[in-house]
Amino acid sequence: DHLYTKHRKLGAGGYGEVWLVKHKYLHRDYAMKIITKKSNKPSEEKEIMNEIKILKSLDHPKILKVLDFYSTSNKYSIITEYCPFGDLFAELQRVKHFDEGSASFIMHQIFKAISYCHSMNVIHRDLKLENIMIYKQEVNKCLQVKIIDFGTAKIYEKGQNETRYVGTSYYIAPEVIQRKYNEKCDVWSCGVI
Repeated sequence: DHLYTKHRKLGAGGYGEVWLVKHKYLHRDYAMKIITKKSNKPSEEKEIMNEIKILKSLDHPKILKVLDFYSTSNKYSIITEYCPFGDLFAELQRVKHFDEGSASFIMHQIFKAISYCHSMNVIHRDLKLENIMIYKQEVNKCLQVKIIDFGTAKIYEKGQNETRYVGTSYYIAPEVIQRKYNEKCDVWSCGVI
């Protein structure tokens, strides 16, 4: 992370912190997710490496790009695109509701990203308002979004059912609870969104 200068903390959680950083030579803003190693269980470290692997394999304008990744003895640093307008959950709380045009514009972007993921044999498994970031607000107030948090995503085999229970309660498809599901569980989560 010697190429980046920290500017301000954007958030924090059980995983670590997210900072707004500026590239020292390109003079562009990025987000840096810093995950402390000593507090992580092996399963959490596996999840982090899984997220990096999947995000590096995906290339879509509606999926947050990982630009750099560093691992030291005590932390991981993941450099991603910066989405300056926060997540869709916070925006919905702020505006109370979206009109039909705005909602359909957002959903079209999400469906395109998920369709791409499924074409690449990737199930997201934790789609929710908090995992959709706003990176641009158009003049007509339409929001440009990107999907984030592929920590519980999985590369799947077509025709094979998944059995691991993952996701966020209100967004989980019934078949995930029954532990016999496929990529279509993401479509249910889109419906909830």
